[in-house]
Amino acid sequence: MTYLIAYDGSADSRHAIEFAAKHLAAEPTVIVTVWEPLLVQLARHGAAAAAAIVNEEPEEYRAQAEANAKEGAELALASGLTDVGYRAVADRSSIWQAIVDLADELDASLVITGSRGLAGVRSVLLGSVSNHVLHHARRPTLIVPPGE
Repeated sequence: MTYLIAYDGSADSRHAIEFAAKHLAAEPTVIVTVWEPLLVQLARHGAAAAAAIVNEEPEEYRAQAEANAKEGAELALASGLTDVGYRAVADRSSIWQAIVDLADELDASLVITGSRGLAGVRSVLLGSVSNHVLHHARRPTLIVPPGE
């Protein structure tokens, strides 16, 4: 069995790691952070966003994602999980798809993600990574609601 936990550094993703450590039996765990390469950002956000991101090096995104994933792995270890690795994965189409693809690659027995708790119009406009993972992963998925 392998757990795959999505981690983006947010309080909700931290809560998901802590919840998993507290409530699930310790199993090999991979913490994943998905990063957006520059070309994906330009395609997704258009020319208006280009000025804001054109001066940043693509490697900065990968390095930040690696650091973020490592931080999540350290949190998982501190929370009580024992066999923890981490990965930073490039988002080539969508964050949720990258998580689902990695779950398949690892043959994860459980995918765990936090939820921002958006509802109504905000959820429709912003989309929901956790909702898409839930509906597209071909394996059990645990969505941890926001903490107190």
